[in-house]
Amino acid sequence: MKKVFLASLVLLLNFYAFSQEIVSYSSVNNAACSGIIANDANVTATGICRGSGITEKNGAGTYNSQNWTSSTSIDTNDYLEWAITPNMGYEIDLSSMDFAYDRSPNGPSSIEIQMDYGMGYVTVFTDNAVDTTVNNGMVDLSSYINISTTITFRLYGYNATNGVGTFDIEEHTTTNKGIIINGIVTPICASTTTWDGASWDNGDPNINKAVILNGNYSTSLQASFSACSLTINSGTLTIANGDYVEVQRDLVANGNIIVNAEGAFVQINHDGTVSGTGTITVEKQTAPANNWYEYTYWSSPVKVTTIADGLSDAQTDRVFKYAAQNFLDVTMETNNNGATDPGQDDIDDDGNDWQWVSGATVMEPGIGYASTHDEFIFKSSPGGLPRQFIYTFNGVFNNGDITVPLYRNDFELNDKNWNFIGNPYPSAIDADVFLSSNPDVDGAIYLWSQNTLPSSSANGNQVLNFSDSDYAIINSAGETAGGDGITPNKFIPSCQGFFVTYSDAATPIAVNGTIKEGSVTFTNSMRVKGATDNSQFFKTANPKKQIVNSQADNKLWINLTSNNGVFNQALIGYVDGATKHDDGARYDATKVFASKSSSVLYSIIKGSDKKYAIQGKNTKDLSVNEKIQLGFSTTISIPTLYTLSIAKLQGQFLEENTIYLRDKILRKTHDLSASDYTFTSEVGEFKNRFEIVFRSLGNSSPSEERSVSISKAYNGDMVFSTADKSDIKSVKVYDFYGSLLYSLKENASSEIYMLPNLKPNTVYIAKVELSNGLVYTKKIVRE
Repeated sequence: MKKVFLASLVLLLNFYAFSQEIVSYSSVNNAACSGIIANDANVTATGICRGSGITEKNGAGTYNSQNWTSSTSIDTNDYLEWAITPNMGYEIDLSSMDFAYDRSPNGPSSIEIQMDYGMGYVTVFTDNAVDTTVNNGMVDLSSYINISTTITFRLYGYNATNGVGTFDIEEHTTTNKGIIINGIVTPICASTTTWDGASWDNGDPNINKAVILNGNYSTSLQASFSACSLTINSGTLTIANGDYVEVQRDLVANGNIIVNAEGAFVQINHDGTVSGTGTITVEKQTAPANNWYEYTYWSSPVKVTTIADGLSDAQTDRVFKYAAQNFLDVTMETNNNGATDPGQDDIDDDGNDWQWVSGATVMEPGIGYASTHDEFIFKSSPGGLPRQFIYTFNGVFNNGDITVPLYRNDFELNDKNWNFIGNPYPSAIDADVFLSSNPDVDGAIYLWSQNTLPSSSANGNQVLNFSDSDYAIINSAGETAGGDGITPNKFIPSCQGFFVTYSDAATPIAVNGTIKEGSVTFTNSMRVKGATDNSQFFKTANPKKQIVNSQADNKLWINLTSNNGVFNQALIGYVDGATKHDDGARYDATKVFASKSSSVLYSIIKGSDKKYAIQGKNTKDLSVNEKIQLGFSTTISIPTLYTLSIAKLQGQFLEENTIYLRDKILRKTHDLSASDYTFTSEVGEFKNRFEIVFRSLGNSSPSEERSVSISKAYNGDMVFSTADKSDIKSVKVYDFYGSLLYSLKENASSEIYMLPNLKPNTVYIAKVELSNGLVYTKKIVRE
């Protein structure tokens, strides 16, 4: 055997260290079919046989055949064939096939290897430049797993000069091994345990046991379990919230299955089947809604269910899917200063991206759908607001690899390439695994988390539009909350639709003019079964100022809120792989908002004009000298009290150091670790007002709290006074909704006002203008 083959074998064994040799072939006992040197005890192998079109070269010391076709394409009679079959009760996970070969000067210069395991022959290897010296073939077969049928290989040779030319499989001179197939042979199910409605007959289930249910089984009364295979002969399997059932191979459901809203059914093998005559139901509870027209983003976890069945409580004329290939934002509406703001609004120019779908439409696996609740059902439902509804999806579980197309319109490169997809499985999936497995995606996931009321001033193609800033975001650096204030975890729940953007850098698989097509693929390796992995769907409250895992990466979540309903969040995370520059959406995800958004908080990266919801930074950047620049913009013209607060922090540095907020306009440094910071603002965008620091620089001016004070007089009237003896020029008092109740003029440093229209224990806002030009907004609560 030549040295080149030995070297390739060493490389192969290192690369596929997780597998082992299943079978090896040679020319030993070369009558009819060549012999087998070794094979796993749990497989049966067939030696290398010749097709009818070729013959053995007489007297050849190695496996050598002649009479190969001179045609430039395959002759179906000219092949070498070998096969392996797992024994009953076993299956094969292939990893690789290694072989070395050459030809005589007149032999075939092209070869092709095809493989069939019951699904038809597919090509797994080609070489159109076979040499007269040793050629090394290393075939990756790692995608072929869980095979319990005969696997047949055929090697076709063609492009021979004449019939006497030969093709030769080389062999190691010591072992005589010519072809080596590597992989793992494992038992399908080692044993069986059966549930009779009260107990197991062969111990608790595990991943190596075939499980049979002959009666009702509820994980809430019994336990979650794993199984090699699962057969439900009768009764109902109920997978309760926080519980799971995990199956390695096949599911036969002649009884019924109910997966509760936060339960999980996980199938491991991508080719595991789902069959039976029973009913399979996946439930999902919606997020709390105050109005029927609030949208939920959906994706079906089962096959062949229609919109009418899966979204039965939806308003029939308000169910939509998203045609990403129609999205184009060339106009890029202008910002508040009249200048274009590329990539900020992302509103389709001609409004044909969202498309209505009828009730008869079959929900495609992996595709996202948006719907509102049926108005009559919502309004006639008992109980107060907010309200939640349970939707049910009936059908065969989705399983295995599910590929979904992505589209972008390269007529315009400054817009974002939005695509609406969804989790296709009856379990949550790991967001990090999804992102790392799909490089065509920019690196961030956007989850609709509606809170803001629709408005005519919000960006969009309709008369009333929702606020884009209500999206929650997940990327590799962390997660930020959406409009409802709920920070997502790193898992995408079952039935959840979400947006991603198709990267401009990705190489398309198809091109139609300016429309480029790529894809994302969902796989079973993304599916998870943890007790809280499927628990959100955006309805779980967040504890305030939560400290989590001091040993993890340092991450700081800052909330912007107001007394009139504003909510916005920004995250700064110090993580491996990120830099202080813009690293793309994987670490630095921009805000989803238009220039008309009411009030927005974001972080800033030096040298970039983007506004970041999540900013990833290098772990080495974090020290007591670090400064984090925050941007703030608002279009709210009525007097408003804004608050910046720490929503959550993570990591040892942030836990052990005081976090300060610097307000550069008021020249104040506030201890944000000790208390929230309340401020007022004029309409506009302020990129240089706020920054986070970790050293107090002191205050260079009186605090706002001490500049104007409001107190109660003995008879219930209100006393307004200034600390620096500046005169009060005017006082305006507004209710919570911004309606002006009092407009008072004055020219003194202290004044008592009778305000009889103020109701007890109600919040009002006073806007106080001083003679020195400063304006302060204060909260009033009359007792």
